[in-house]
Amino acid sequence: MKERLKRLTFGSVICCIVPLLTACGPTRVPSGLVYCSEGNPESFNPQLVTSGTTVDATSQQIYDGLVDYDAKSGEMIPALATSWTISDDEKVYTFELRTGVQFHHSARFTPSRNFNADDVLFSFNRIIDNSNPYHFVSKTGYPFFESIGFTELIDNIEKIDDYRVAFHLKQKDASFLSNLATGFAVILSQEYADNLYQAGEPDLLDKLAIGTGPFRLVDYVKNDFIRYYRNHHYWRATPNVEQLVFDITPKSTTRLAKLITGDCNISALPKAGELQVVIDKDDLEVDSLPGFNVAFWAFNTERIPLNDVRVRRALAHAIDKDNILRAVYQKTAVEAVGILPPLSWAYSMNESLIDYNPEKARELLEEAGVKDLSIDIWAMPVARIYNPNAHKTAELIQADLAHIGVKVNIVTYDWSVFNHKLSKHSYDSVLIGWNADNSDPDNFFTPILSCASANSNSNRSRWCDPQFDVILNAAKSTTNREKRAALYQQAEQRLAQQVPLLPFAHATRSVVKQKQVIQAKLTPFGGISFTNTDKVLQQVPVLEESKQ
Repeated sequence: MKERLKRLTFGSVICCIVPLLTACGPTRVPSGLVYCSEGNPESFNPQLVTSGTTVDATSQQIYDGLVDYDAKSGEMIPALATSWTISDDEKVYTFELRTGVQFHHSARFTPSRNFNADDVLFSFNRIIDNSNPYHFVSKTGYPFFESIGFTELIDNIEKIDDYRVAFHLKQKDASFLSNLATGFAVILSQEYADNLYQAGEPDLLDKLAIGTGPFRLVDYVKNDFIRYYRNHHYWRATPNVEQLVFDITPKSTTRLAKLITGDCNISALPKAGELQVVIDKDDLEVDSLPGFNVAFWAFNTERIPLNDVRVRRALAHAIDKDNILRAVYQKTAVEAVGILPPLSWAYSMNESLIDYNPEKARELLEEAGVKDLSIDIWAMPVARIYNPNAHKTAELIQADLAHIGVKVNIVTYDWSVFNHKLSKHSYDSVLIGWNADNSDPDNFFTPILSCASANSNSNRSRWCDPQFDVILNAAKSTTNREKRAALYQQAEQRLAQQVPLLPFAHATRSVVKQKQVIQAKLTPFGGISFTNTDKVLQQVPVLEESKQ
C-alpha cells in the first residue's frame, strides 16, 4: 500500500502535469532518497533570498560556487575555481577556473559550451550592475549581497581569459572569500540566461533552474514535492542516488510519522520532544552536532517606543532564557550570551551582558515613562534549525512580560505570507534567527545588523548604528585573527548596550534518518547536501528518461 501511494504521489501526478519527463509510466525503480523538508522554497535561485529552506533545496543540490568550505577544517577549498591568488594590497582576487564542467541539460536547454569566465561575470554582474538586463528580474533584490554591501565592495570583475577572472575590490575585506563560499554565491549559466531573455521569459532563470551541481531540477509541485535527477556529468564524484525527492511536509509530527513508516529516509528539523521516539526505534537514528546559529528576539527599532533603548533593555531584562532553553529546546541548545556561538573562533564567554532581572526591567520602563505597554511578537509558523518552536517561545516571553505589566499579542501567518509581511516592516518585534553560511565571525554581524543590512530584508531590527559599522569595517580590514576577535568582542559589547535584539539560544543541528542511510553527514553551517549519500533501502519510482 505504501509503495502504491508513492506511485500515486510522485508517478501519476507528474505524468499529468510535467512536460519535462519523457514518458508517462514508471518503467524502472532506481536508487532514490526521500527527504522530508519543512517548507516550500521561495525561489530556485538562492541569490534572491536568505531563507534556509530555499538554500537547502537549491545551493548544494543544483549549483556550485567558486569556492567551498571543508566541513572538518573550516578552511577554504577549491570548487569551480581550482585556485586563487590575492594581490599584495589584498584588493585583487584572481581565480583560475575549472575546465570541462558541464551545465545541466533540460527539455528547455541544451548547453553548447562548458562553464567558463562568462558565467562568473554574469552571475555576479547581475547582482552589482543595475544596467544588467537581469538585475531587476529579481523582484526581491539580492538580500544577502545587499546586507554585506557587496555592490559597494566590488570595483569591477575582470575577465582575463576564458578560464581566469579577477575581482577588484575597493577596499580590503577579510570576509570576501568566506562570502563567496556561502550558499548564496552560486554560478548561473549566461548562455541559458541569454536564451530565456531572447524568448521573453527571463524570470524562468530563477524558476526552472540550471546549474552545474550534483542534481538536476526536474519538477516542483508547491506544498507537495521537489524532484531532482542525478547529474551524470557532474565534475565531482557522481551522486550515488539516481533521484532525490524533497517531500514538503510542514508539520514536524507528520515528518516523524513518515520517517517511521518509511515514506521518508531523512527528516528535517525534529522537535526536541521527538528525539527520544527516534532513539527508541532500532532502525532510526539522530545525527546531531553543535551549530553555527543563533536564535533571537528582534525589536523593530523604528517603532515607538522600541526606538528607546531603555524600553528595549527593559524587555530584554524581563526574559528568563533558562526557562526557554528548558521548555523549548530540552537540552538541544546552549544559552546565547551574545550573537556569536561557542564554535566561533571569535567567541568569548561574556558574563551576563543582559541578565534576567525583572526588577531592573520595571525600573527602566518607569524611567522611560512607558506605562500599559502592549506589543506584538511575530512568531515563525515553521521550525527552523535555531528555533524548533517559535510559538512556544513567544508564549514563554508573553508570560515573562506579563510579570512586568507588558501585554503581548502573538502574531503568526503561513510561512510565505509571514516572509512577505516581514519585508514590509510592519511588526513590533519578531522571533527569528540566523544560521551562518560560513565560519567567519562577520557572518553573524554584517548580514543581520549592519547599516547595509538595514536596507535589505535581513536586518529584522531595522537598526543602523554608524559606531557599530566602524567596528565591523575595522575587523574586515585586517587578516590578523587576534585583532579581528578583539574587534568582534567590541561589537558584542555594543550590541549589549543598544539591544536591537536579544540573543537567547545556539541550537544543536539535527536530522533524523534511517540507519541504512550513510554518508549524509551534517555540517555546522550552510545547506544540507546529499551528494555523497551512499546507501538507501527505500526505492522511489521514476519515469524513464535518457541519461543526457
